Amino acid sequence: MTHMNLGPSTPSALDYFATLVGSDQQFPLMEAAISLAQDEYPELDLQAVLSEVDQLQARLQRRWGGDPDPLRTLTLLNKFFFHDLGFAGNVNDYYDPDNSFIHAVLRTRRGIPISLAVLWLELAASVGLRAQGVGFPGHFLVKVVTAQVAGGQIVMDPFTGQVLGQDTLLERLGPMRWSPAGMTDAQRQQAWLQRHLEAARPRHIIARMLRNLLEIYHTQGDEPRLRAVQQRLDVLGD
Repeated sequence: MTHMNLGPSTPSALDYFATLVGSDQQFPLMEAAISLAQDEYPELDLQAVLSEVDQLQARLQRRWGGDPDPLRTLTLLNKFFFHDLGFAGNVNDYYDPDNSFIHAVLRTRRGIPISLAVLWLELAASVGLRAQGVGFPGHFLVKVVTAQVAGGQIVMDPFTGQVLGQDTLLERLGPMRWSPAGMTDAQRQQAWLQRHLEAARPRHIIARMLRNLLEIYHTQGDEPRLRAVQQRLDVLGD
């Protein structure tokens, strides 16, 4: 890696990040996610990346045409995102830091679950879906809330586009470490699962993206980049 500039541009990038994440009321998830690349790519044009996302939204909206049916809209979105645009998980180089940088994911169409989820959620919001990120252990997920299905929500893996049923989700969770009394086994499983399917706040999504980078740079023994990411986590205050 040769992109990083730890000179004068870093404090201003950090100050900009601080202005983005100062309030939970108006938290611009997409812009904050894009800005994470500014330590590595100090010349990055954030507005150009935002404009690229806006253009994808406009393309999707033209295809959507205002259809009020959430299931048809979800099918349309997934075809657009995974098939037409070709977004997919980067199975060949999962720990490449670029997988966490939105502008790079837009260019390569490859990412990790959470970066793909941020883009997918932005598109979902533009076509009226009640979509949320899910900070599932080990693998970030997304869900669409709709009364059209049993349980009121559809849970999906943004890495593959696969819809995940309850059995698959419970298998991914592993053994229960929390077991409320006075419930049947089925009720305990359901409560355990729902606890892990709660919507992730935007601040938590950005924190998880930063911790992914922290882990990568720690493994690489890259102290300067570790410090830069830790500074952002400190500013985020999560």
